[in-house]
Amino acid sequence: MWRLWRASVNSWHGLAFAARSERAVREELAALILSVPLAWLIGTTPARRAEMVAAILLLLAVELLNTAIEKLADRLTTDHDPQIGRVKDLASAAVGVALLIAALVWLLALAEWLGWA
Repeated sequence: MWRLWRASVNSWHGLAFAARSERAVREELAALILSVPLAWLIGTTPARRAEMVAAILLLLAVELLNTAIEKLADRLTTDHDPQIGRVKDLASAAVGVALLIAALVWLLALAEWLGWA
C-alpha cells in the first residue's frame, strides 16, 4: 500500500511539473476538463463517452512522455545533436498520432450525435 501511495505522489509531482513548464500539457489538461461534460453531451452511449475521454487521456499521456524525452535530451547536452533531434522529432510525431486518434474518436462521436453515422 505504501508503494502505491508513493507512486501516486510521484505521478502527481510529475504532472504538476509538466503543467507548470509546458504549455502543451496545460492545453491538454484544459481539453481533458472540457472533454468530460462535452462527452456527456455528445456521446450517444456510456461506452462512447468513455472512449472520448480516454482519447484525450491518451493524448495527455503521450504528451507527458514527449515532455520527459525532451527534458532528458536537453539535460544530456545543450549542443545541437542530430540524433537527439531525431529522437525529439519521433516523440513529437507520437503526439501527432495521438492527436489524430483523439480527433477521429471525437469526429466519429460528433457524426453519431448529428445522425450522420
